[in-house]
Amino acid sequence: MYRFLLTPRWLGGTVVALAAIVVCLLLGSWQLGRFEDRVDSHKDTSRAAASASTAAAQPLSQVLEGPAARVGTDTVGRTVTATGRFDASHQLLVPDRTVDGRQGFYVLTPLTTSDGRAVAVVRGWAPGAAAGAAVPAVPDGEVTVVGRLQAPENSGSGGAVAGGLPSGQLGTISPATLVNVMPYAVYDGWVAADAAPAGLTAVPTVQPQGGDGLSLRAFQNLGYTLEWFVFAGFVVFMWWRLVRREAEAVEDRELGLEPAA
Repeated sequence: MYRFLLTPRWLGGTVVALAAIVVCLLLGSWQLGRFEDRVDSHKDTSRAAASASTAAAQPLSQVLEGPAARVGTDTVGRTVTATGRFDASHQLLVPDRTVDGRQGFYVLTPLTTSDGRAVAVVRGWAPGAAAGAAVPAVPDGEVTVVGRLQAPENSGSGGAVAGGLPSGQLGTISPATLVNVMPYAVYDGWVAADAAPAGLTAVPTVQPQGGDGLSLRAFQNLGYTLEWFVFAGFVVFMWWRLVRREAEAVEDRELGLEPAA
């Protein structure tokens, strides 16, 4: 009854179906691999963050050695120290930042160091609007700041603004934006000071957007995996339905229930 499967038409159709199943399984496996890679990245980031948060404080110049050094997942949240002088003339307010569910702004003051570079230090956070806000005075003389190293913000960071802010405000904390308003080179990232002056709240460690590996894209990979496997199953189902329909038609013809074509 199934001898029709050996005809050229059915052999060709079966080959096409098998090829489609193989392609679907390969694509599904690739998407599953992408998801597993992101899960592994999440685990590595979590371990690195835990290690960074418990590590002893190190000088920023040792954590980020050289002008080309960048903040990575292994250094985000690490406690660092920086010694220098605050530059009150280039202090900036960073609006639309949320801490403990409340809207407010960061107070960012550059700290110039002995190597000629500056580090963006967020001395703390205050609730309310940045425009016209009064903030604590900047300390005079040489100071040593202890705080947690943060990754540069980007357009996807919470509260980031591309532009259009009044003078004295900054939309995104990153070297690309700071270079336009600072007269000196700056370290990558920024430092959230542990000790905030009266009137300000210390800023908690901010994980970079999507940096934990379990972003929406990771779950999209998992969804695509299921889709490709479902497609493979659908091809098998449709092939079997066509085979059964043809087999039933052959059986009907053999029993004389349907005239032969």
